[in-house]
Amino acid sequence: MITSKQRAYLRSLANGEPTIMQVGKGGISENMIKTVSDALEARELIKLSVLENCGYTPREAADELSEALGAEVAGVIGRKIILYRESEKNKRIEL
Repeated sequence: MITSKQRAYLRSLANGEPTIMQVGKGGISENMIKTVSDALEARELIKLSVLENCGYTPREAADELSEALGAEVAGVIGRKIILYRESEKNKRIEL
């Protein structure tokens, strides 16, 4: 688990990051989980956008993805989700 201070730090880092993926009406598929997992391994911190036509609320999508990926939800702001998972080979962020 990460502390609220670490979570705030991750949110501040995510500010400058582009949104790299979207959760749409297809919801959260196996394929999407694999893609997000690869992105987390490469970047550690990623930002996703939850579209209006998605069957999930942004919070539900964040919880589902974090559970499937073993990642931490650094924040849910509006329709954006910030996910963090420490990279095994490519560690960049010191908490």
